[in-house]
Amino acid sequence: MPRAAIDDNQRMNLRVPPEVKSRLTRAASLNHVDLTSFVTQAALREADAVIAAAEQIKLTEDSYKRVLALLEDPPEPNGKLLAAARAMPKPA
Repeated sequence: MPRAAIDDNQRMNLRVPPEVKSRLTRAASLNHVDLTSFVTQAALREADAVIAAAEQIKLTEDSYKRVLALLEDPPEPNGKLLAAARAMPKPA
């Protein structure tokens, strides 16, 4: 059964096989940093990439121009859009 995460301190424990820890330690040594710094830096790079991918939409130049044109001159709402708008809860 998974344990609940506790955010009451700055410690994070990882369980990895000895060969994984050995590789990480070697890489950290080659980078002239301690194991904690090495793992943290790598994890932060990956976290930043995941967050950026989730928060950004990349468009081609043609798609970008189409989006801008639609924002400036939007089409008339169709039946599905009108039905969705009617189905939305009314603000209190």
